[in-house]
Amino acid sequence: MMDSELASNRSSAANDGVIVPELPGNYAEVRWYAAHTNSRHEKSVAQQLEGNQIPYFLPLYKSVRRWKDRKKQVELPLFPGYVFVHVALRNKLQVLKVPGIVQLISFNGQPAPLPDAEIEALRNGLSRSHSTEPHPYLSVGKKVRVHSGPFAGAEGILIRRKEKFRVVLSIHLIQRSVAVEVDETEIEPIR
Repeated sequence: MMDSELASNRSSAANDGVIVPELPGNYAEVRWYAAHTNSRHEKSVAQQLEGNQIPYFLPLYKSVRRWKDRKKQVELPLFPGYVFVHVALRNKLQVLKVPGIVQLISFNGQPAPLPDAEIEALRNGLSRSHSTEPHPYLSVGKKVRVHSGPFAGAEGILIRRKEKFRVVLSIHLIQRSVAVEVDETEIEPIR
């Protein structure tokens, strides 16, 4: 189709009363979003996202559970009730149709993207770390930056547990945190 024909079709569509909505510039941009799930449905949601070929991230940690007759090591979601999806906003309906997903975390009615750096630091660190566990969300404390080791580049709040140092890394959008063990030489204060 030539440019003049395209312009002619646009003007005739405008004359016919057809209104084409303007889409936001970030509508096609692929970003990380936090999908809130039904309680204890994180793993089944992840399986369905995989089946639908929707990129996702479900961070897990290992925990030993004790019953009367046995102990068993299980993998549990690091952020209960959440799975992270990597999609463009135009594909959000495809995500919301997955059984077990309640909603994408939103502000002012729009799904709120997570900073790529937070997710990437978490993914990289979890692939190399052996000691990770959930931690209560903290908003006060001394902020530090991890400058070396598996969580290099991550920023968090320094806490101490017995003889070891821990940094609490937070995903602020969903108000969840995870505590990771670090060596004192791997961190520096943020000024």
